[in-house]
Amino acid sequence: MAPKNTARTNFSRRALLKSSLVGGGAALAGNLFGGFVPNLAWGADIAAKYETAVVETESGKIRGVMQAGVQTFRGIPYGASTAGANRFMAPRKPEPWTGVRDAFQNGPTAPQLGGAPNPLILGHSAPTFQSEDCLVLNVFTPALSGKRPVMVWLHGGGYAGGAGSAHSFDGNYLARGGDVVVVSVNHRLNVFGYLYLAGLGGDKYADSGDAGLLDVIAALQWTRNNIARFGGDPGNVTLFGQSGGGAKVSTLLGMPGTKGLVHRAIIESGSALKGVSRENAGKTTERLLSKLSLQPNQVDELQKLPMEKLLAAIDTRGQGAAGGGPFQLAPVVDGKNLPRDPWDPTAPEVSAEVPVMIGSVNTEGTFFMPPQNPQFAPLYSLDEAGLKAQLTQRYGDAAEKLIEAYRKEAPDASPSKIFFEALAFPGDAIKQAERKFAQGKAPAYMYLFTWETPVEGGRRHSPHTIELPFVFDNPQEQPDEVGNGPDLQPLADRVSGAWTAFARTGVPNTSLTPKWPAYNPDQRATMIINDEWKVVNDPRHEVRMIMDNLKGTRNS
Repeated sequence: MAPKNTARTNFSRRALLKSSLVGGGAALAGNLFGGFVPNLAWGADIAAKYETAVVETESGKIRGVMQAGVQTFRGIPYGASTAGANRFMAPRKPEPWTGVRDAFQNGPTAPQLGGAPNPLILGHSAPTFQSEDCLVLNVFTPALSGKRPVMVWLHGGGYAGGAGSAHSFDGNYLARGGDVVVVSVNHRLNVFGYLYLAGLGGDKYADSGDAGLLDVIAALQWTRNNIARFGGDPGNVTLFGQSGGGAKVSTLLGMPGTKGLVHRAIIESGSALKGVSRENAGKTTERLLSKLSLQPNQVDELQKLPMEKLLAAIDTRGQGAAGGGPFQLAPVVDGKNLPRDPWDPTAPEVSAEVPVMIGSVNTEGTFFMPPQNPQFAPLYSLDEAGLKAQLTQRYGDAAEKLIEAYRKEAPDASPSKIFFEALAFPGDAIKQAERKFAQGKAPAYMYLFTWETPVEGGRRHSPHTIELPFVFDNPQEQPDEVGNGPDLQPLADRVSGAWTAFARTGVPNTSLTPKWPAYNPDQRATMIINDEWKVVNDPRHEVRMIMDNLKGTRNS
């Protein structure tokens, strides 16, 4: 692996973004990529003032800008607009262009409902300009020559929201420090990406239930066809994602369309074993049509409605997350694009040769249950009786055994800490690693991220998303999530180093960390990631045995 660039801590990335005019720029993104006339004078001004480079893609030439030693290209179309007659359809190639297209600003975000801001993820928030012309990606590369590993990022937000163009997912630091090419992707979400219409609309809508993931496959095809011109190796592509992005990675590994496009995969806090059945997906479609006062024979009318009306129809805020409640909008086991549940009952054969990294963080639920919310505040001050009551509600008669098992490991742990760790037990991640091992064709590497953030009034916890500033090698840019301190960059060096080493070789070993063995059901080697890294065989063995006996209980 190339040596880390320790000089990067001597400058502010925010200042660089501001000076280079390549930040979020929602308004300018709208002017450039939202169907308006491009501001050519603005683009010419950037080209005159800043170091730029031109790359010829299969659709036309694009001009990027140098940002702190990294060539950055934003808002590159990898597909045509998905509006109108293209809504619910498989993605189509973008219209080619003549001349040189400026790639200085992020493209549009996929249509989605807004959510209440979470103070832990201010940097992960999607840029606000939304459009169905959202099939765009960003590329970050140390140089246009060479043959570097490529890391394609899929954002979180379930299948309902988010954007690869969020500030914290800029690949500048990761590309420079790890000497890799980073690609971040926007793709269709919620009703636009996962509404299964084939049951009522026939073959015309055969791809509708998995359109969002077919977008990602189109982005992977774009990467295969173009990334060599950006200094990347199309024969060494790592697909990585967190939360909903991890679930997308999990599912894509079971889709025949990814064959030969993905060579390694990293699944962070998003192990997804199953998809949505056609039966359940059909019920969602019927409910949505009813809410829109449409009959089952009026499926075509859905392509004519304003995107705002479709979003309003799935708005279940106050009743559950968008895409949840009565609307199950997620990848559908349609028998075509997703032939079967991706990881159940076995690992997918289509990706049998692909090594995987799988992991989670120690108290995932503290992200979803912030202590500032009066509804969840009592969970942060549980006594023993409260702990037993909460775990009994979730795990029935096994609650006392779980408490006893956690107490053996950490006698001084507070009841609240035990509650959140039990809630986050990575049952699906373990099943995924077991099934990958059983397949016997490529290794799985397991991790548990236990580093605790000091933010939120001194409460120490490891919430969902907490590893991302370290994966993207930019913790100094995200003090709202990880705080400040001299311990942050050394941890980022180790985490981003392991991720890029895995992208380079298929093994996450570096000189900065202990040797990381592959997972097997005998030893169950798991890398515990904290300021100090260590390999632990079968961490929380007793808890795992208890969880294994809880048939039908969702453990993660």
